[in-house]
Amino acid sequence: MGNSQKRAIQQYRSRLGERGLARFEVLGRDADRDLIRSLARRLAEDTAEASELRATVSKSIAGEPPRSGGILAALRRSPLVGADLDLSRPREKGRKVDL
Repeated sequence: MGNSQKRAIQQYRSRLGERGLARFEVLGRDADRDLIRSLARRLAEDTAEASELRATVSKSIAGEPPRSGGILAALRRSPLVGADLDLSRPREKGRKVDL
């Protein structure tokens, strides 16, 4: 690559940097090429829609951390709460086994 080409690339990347953008490469399926390009184009815009899309994608990828006490909350929502069930079992020694 010649000096003029290198200089043109540097200038192009510095102009992108001034706009707050960066050029990078991603790997993906060929079928997703248009989707990823349109997503990148939308995210590069400085609009409220881009911010909303960014937040949605970030939330979707990150997921929610597991909350503690989930089993306890499910048991409290059970229809059997307050049903006064007798869950005690009689204690038996069991049968004799001849070895």
